[in-house]
Amino acid sequence: MLIENRPGAGGTTGADYVAKATPDGYTVVMASVSNLVLAQGLYSRLPYDPVKDFVPVAPAVMAPIGIAVQASLGVTTLQEFIALLKANPDRYQYGSAGNGASGHISAVAFLQQTGTQALHVPYRGSGPVFNDLLAGVVHFTADVPGLIKPHHDAGSIRALVMATQERSSLLPDVPTSAEAGLPGYRAYSWFGLFAPANTPMLIVERLAAAVETSLTDPTVARRLETDLGLPPMPGYTPARFAEFLQEEIRYWLPIVRASGARLD
Repeated sequence: MLIENRPGAGGTTGADYVAKATPDGYTVVMASVSNLVLAQGLYSRLPYDPVKDFVPVAPAVMAPIGIAVQASLGVTTLQEFIALLKANPDRYQYGSAGNGASGHISAVAFLQQTGTQALHVPYRGSGPVFNDLLAGVVHFTADVPGLIKPHHDAGSIRALVMATQERSSLLPDVPTSAEAGLPGYRAYSWFGLFAPANTPMLIVERLAAAVETSLTDPTVARRLETDLGLPPMPGYTPARFAEFLQEEIRYWLPIVRASGARLD
């Protein structure tokens, strides 16, 4: 397998390349919630149709997202943080890796579900966000456990919640949404394999079987979940993954549109 990185436009450049590739199973894309779901609400004219131009093969990993705050805010639980935001509308700022990024939309979902307000500060990537979070320029962020963990362990920031059903292996002391008293809040990214539309089903099923074999390998699964904090997603047929994509579109698109974020 040859990996060809085609960065640009939030991952839509690479997705568009595969959408227009010969549907023979030799060109596939490792897509994500960003370029196949969120992009539908962020761009007025995508160069591809995320549903019609691809065949879902299999998901690979989930990337949980958590809310982390400055330790100096003095809150130790999610409910304390929600109370602080409600008492001070638009006083606090949150940073994200950019307009329309998973962290941005995840923070919007959190604010919507808690009836709170905060000001969004977009950055170019998560690195500058954490630099400013540590410096006190922004007050909180929504991001993946791998980026939160070193600062949480050091006590410089505090992770208040992981917005998934299971606790993160990297941050086992951080409660889930249900445990933190906000059961309806879910936020995450995911990555999965997609082929161009009209790829023969026999090829799609063979690729899906190869992904399943990899994800259920104990060494691979341990590396992904234990070391990287990215729980693998085995057990999906191509048909079930297609249903999952539709479910994700129904969940995320209204949140993206409510955020007002645009990338064109």
